[in-house]
Amino acid sequence: IKMFQDTMMRVRYSAIPVVVAPHGMTLGGGCEMTMHADKVVAAAETYIGLVEVGVGLIPGGGGSKEFALRATKNVLKDDVKTNHLRDAFMNIAMATVATSAHEARNMGILRDQDIIVVDKDRQIAEAKKHTIIMAEHGYTQPIKQKVKVLGREAQGMFYVGTDQLVAGRYASDHDRLIA
Repeated sequence: IKMFQDTMMRVRYSAIPVVVAPHGMTLGGGCEMTMHADKVVAAAETYIGLVEVGVGLIPGGGGSKEFALRATKNVLKDDVKTNHLRDAFMNIAMATVATSAHEARNMGILRDQDIIVVDKDRQIAEAKKHTIIMAEHGYTQPIKQKVKVLGREAQGMFYVGTDQLVAGRYASDHDRLIA
């Protein structure tokens, strides 16, 4: 797990641009790799998500951290911060899989600047093109970010959410523990 986490951090903070081209079933670690890349050129028919909780495991490659970073990145001063985090948490807790790259964008797995290609035969060429563009335009290594921790307020929201999943018979007690 440590080696995988270190690898994801090397992808995220690489001195050279990292562009990934997910397609088909991009689950668990493949989703985490995608979330850490500088740019994503995804096939439109990409099934992607953090599915580990569905088999009783905790996502260990940093995908949960990336969801948290993205959820709190665009929070305005007076926003209820937990609202932005709630959807990301529920996607992880329910092992939700996006059934297309467009749905992955709506879920926060893909970002607005990521590219979606319909013609899968052009995907690698498009990824290569974007890598070259980034390199030629003076790509600089990202600055390490700190994760904003929302404390007891967020923890309470997580407990309420998982209790509701158990009460509605969408999750077991073990699922609640893992979530």
